[in-house]
Amino acid sequence: MDEDELRRLRSEFPILSRKRYLNSCSLGALPTRGEEALRRFAEEWHEKGASAWYDAWLPAAEELRERVARFLGATPAELALLPTTSSALSVLGESVDYGRRNRVVVTELDFPTQIYQWAVKSEVELVVLESPDGVRIHPEQFEEAVDDRTAFLATSHVFFTTGHRQDLGVLADIAHRAGAFCLIDGYQGAGQVPVDLAESGVDAYTAGPLKWLCGGPGLAYLYVRRERIAHLHPRITSWFAHERPFDFDPHHFAFRTDARRFELGTPAVPTIRTALAAQKLLDPVGMEAIAARNRHLTRRLVTGLEERGFRPNISPEPERRTAIVLVAHDEPARAVEILDGEGIVVDHRPGHVRVSPHFYNTEEEVDTFVEALDRVRAQPRP
Repeated sequence: MDEDELRRLRSEFPILSRKRYLNSCSLGALPTRGEEALRRFAEEWHEKGASAWYDAWLPAAEELRERVARFLGATPAELALLPTTSSALSVLGESVDYGRRNRVVVTELDFPTQIYQWAVKSEVELVVLESPDGVRIHPEQFEEAVDDRTAFLATSHVFFTTGHRQDLGVLADIAHRAGAFCLIDGYQGAGQVPVDLAESGVDAYTAGPLKWLCGGPGLAYLYVRRERIAHLHPRITSWFAHERPFDFDPHHFAFRTDARRFELGTPAVPTIRTALAAQKLLDPVGMEAIAARNRHLTRRLVTGLEERGFRPNISPEPERRTAIVLVAHDEPARAVEILDGEGIVVDHRPGHVRVSPHFYNTEEEVDTFVEALDRVRAQPRP
């Protein structure tokens, strides 16, 4: 990605001319074409009313499905569109019989949605693996916990707490040797690191446009490997999961044969529009270029922080690091508030300032953040 290409891409994101925006792990920057897509959605609504479903909105949903499937190394038949990762996990969690296999293995570093999903099921034996270093879970820990009683090995691609990226192939192998289902929450990973789901071997993977894919909230993507679909029968469902939803038949229900059997009700068309616009922006850039840019910015960020005596809570394995960097801080909320006053947008989590550069950021923005955080540390508390 040369300087001309970077300038062109940055011009697509208005927030970058207003702020030093380093918070893509919370919300990706909105591209201009996404804003234009929202205006088109409103105009279609004004002009066509409900008929827009058939000649504009449902076709847009199918185009998004096809593009995202290709981006993730899947097929459209393996991808469902849902409102949130929470709903995707709920549908999958209610698709199996826990009579013989009732163990679910998660980790303390996973986003709480993953853990809470199983914690409320009285029939499930929930095993929460603890991190020995507060950064990662070793594959050997999964090996020890996953056995012939395990229904799901359910964990993250990238830990939101540390940015550590797990090896999907290793996790899938561990699950499958025990006959368990490998379910990966990839919302923190897709769009910042390469994903090839066909190659990975995982059985299910959730993602979405909120963060690194720059498409906004209200939508999630659920991949389910083709050969697994027919064996899953959700007890949470809706009319879009029906093989003939527009028959409106109250006496007969049959699941779709593809991943759309996991879908629920009316999809969020505004987000479909913004997500599709953003995907059309990202596709020509390519995931390899995006990932390479993110690695470069992350190395620069970590080096700058360490040179100033900060302690980034990141993976000790450089090849496992991602663009989610947490910096230990005594008063993270106060630091984030001060930085925001200087036009630098980052976030905080318990005990840490979290910074998450993306491909559209510059070295200058990263350096300015590090220098500003150093100044904040030196400021006396009012």
